[in-house]
Amino acid sequence: MSTFLLVHGAWHSGRCWERVVPLLESAGHRVFAPSLTGYGDKAHLLGPEVGLDTHVADVLKLIHEENLTEVVLVGHSYAGLVVSSVANEVPERIAHLVYLDAMVPEHGEAAVDVQPMTQNLIDLAAKSDNGWRIPPLPEMPPPFGLFGVTDPADVAWLRATLSDQPVRCLRQPVRLDNPAVDSIPRTHIHCVGAAPEGIVRRPVPATQPNGSPARIRELPTGHDCMITMPADLSELLLESTLR
Repeated sequence: MSTFLLVHGAWHSGRCWERVVPLLESAGHRVFAPSLTGYGDKAHLLGPEVGLDTHVADVLKLIHEENLTEVVLVGHSYAGLVVSSVANEVPERIAHLVYLDAMVPEHGEAAVDVQPMTQNLIDLAAKSDNGWRIPPLPEMPPPFGLFGVTDPADVAWLRATLSDQPVRCLRQPVRLDNPAVDSIPRTHIHCVGAAPEGIVRRPVPATQPNGSPARIRELPTGHDCMITMPADLSELLLESTLR
């Protein structure tokens, strides 16, 4: 049995994993899919002081409180920064890192470094009455939809679960100064369906920090594959439990 810790991306909540969690559990694994501070059942905690460090602390607290070890740590989108910093703090508890259509940072980088188009969102927020928060991206015509989700019922459900994203999350840098983190195996899952203009995926190096070849998988769908292709995603996540 493995322990999966699924970390949602910007604007989302732990509810985005609702179609994936039962599939992993039915395969005999333990699964955690928390909402980070400011989202889901913690939406009332949203404020200008919430940043990347807050979300890293959220995940570390869960790991310590539940005494989790041998964790398959999955970060979607913005949460690529979160899981990177978490692994830097507790590498001995992480069995595998999965970057799910995620930002993959280097030491000292923030979201605006990994995905420069996020600076445009920060600039727009600065012009509003609430300059510290960025509203969810608008729905776009197919094939882009809302974070790659195009089914009307799914779009309506997803829209109801989203919260604003604090600017601080996109400006705080990650810490990757622990050499032990380099030895953690990792998988990169790319959603290769249509992506809105301005979204550029940073190439994955052919060799990972631990010296192993990069493990790259693809899903023919949009960004929120946990909603559009949960079964296929679950199969790829289960790969990461194989030694």
